[in-house]
Order: sequence, then C-alpha cells, then structure tokens
Amino acid sequence: MKKITPCLWFDDRLEEAINFYSSIFPDLEVLSINRYPEGTPDLAGRVLTATFSMAGQEFIALNGGPLFKFTEAVSFSIDCKTQEEVDFYWNKLTEGGKESMCGWLKDKFGLSWQVVPSELGEWIYNAEPEKAQRAMQALFKMRKINIAILEQTINQ
Repeated sequence: MKKITPCLWFDDRLEEAINFYSSIFPDLEVLSINRYPEGTPDLAGRVLTATFSMAGQEFIALNGGPLFKFTEAVSFSIDCKTQEEVDFYWNKLTEGGKESMCGWLKDKFGLSWQVVPSELGEWIYNAEPEKAQRAMQALFKMRKINIAILEQTINQ
C-alpha cells in the first residue's frame, strides 16, 4: 500500500460503484472485499469495505451510510491524450451523473471528476498572455472539453 491512499465513503452502493468503474477502467483490480459478518442485523453479507486499484491509483472504500456525501471539494482528474479519450470518459462517467463546467462532472454516485486533455495546462498557462486568455475564455464556455476548439482558439 502507498503511504497515502484515498478513502471513498459510499452510502451503500460500493459494490455497484466498483462494477461501474471496472466497466470504464479495464485495469481496475479488486484487492480485497470485506463483508459484514453473519449476525449483523440487516447487513450480514453486504460489503463493508473494499480496496481496489484503478488507473494505477489504489483506493480504500466503504459503505458508511448516508451521513457523509461527496462534494466538488475533492475530485479525480483524468489526463486524456485525444478527443476520443475525453469523449469516452465523459460519456461513461456522466451516465446517470451530472455535467458541470470546464471538464468537471459528477458521476451517478456523486463523485467529482475532471476529464481534461493533457495540454490543458500549457494552454491556460501559456507564456503568451493573450493565448492563455483566449484559452480560458473558450474553456469557460464548455462543459465537456473540445480539444479542436481550444487549439483553434489559441492559434487564432
């Protein structure tokens, strides 16, 4: 295990979430699943915690009940090399979820993601201030990021 591992708190849909994420990230590997023991009222046999690896990142997750919810204060960023990758992750993760601005979205479990092209930092922090400004203005108008529009805007 790495020194720091994100822990995700699900209400009671952890097993569903793992199945959903494994349909998007084919390298998802479940490392362990721990279930409530027999004799636990109303919960026996249901998933309590799981550890899994996805896209090279290890996670711990638990079915902790409805006390805490995900917020945009924590998100996971997906680095995409092509528009096809942006489209794939965006379309899969927004199924049952909600689009937001500038490449941000919430999946159906309420977890926030950023689906962004690898070059985004170069574009919005461009050494030429006018290019950076054009990139930011174009980005502010987008939900799912369109690489071709950003490239065209920067190179005007």
